[in-house]
Amino acid sequence: MIWIALLAIGLAAGILSGMFGIGGGIVIVPALALLLGFSQHTSTGTSLLVFLLPVGILGVLEYYKAGKITTEHLKYAAVIASSLFIGSLIGSKVALSVSEEWVRKGFALLLVLVAVRLWFKA
Repeated sequence: MIWIALLAIGLAAGILSGMFGIGGGIVIVPALALLLGFSQHTSTGTSLLVFLLPVGILGVLEYYKAGKITTEHLKYAAVIASSLFIGSLIGSKVALSVSEEWVRKGFALLLVLVAVRLWFKA
């Protein structure tokens, strides 16, 4: 079940990345914390692991040394990264097929929904 959730998180992050240029901090971290029950630190560390080579290697090393992510999270990050790859293609095609105004309003709505969810979760 966790593998399906991880694929869905990666696909959603990819689609939203393609549509709005977002991914890790606004999609993957909250999804891991809120949907899968990962701690905030583990969610952040796993999200960085997804983006390891391009942006996160130094941050990942720090989270790994602190014991917040393990080798198991490497598998999780690989699943998210693979579906993020496909999702970004889908999201970019969707975003380019609608008006810029819709994309801007959709992004604003997404930010509000995530902020409200995080506010009441805390």
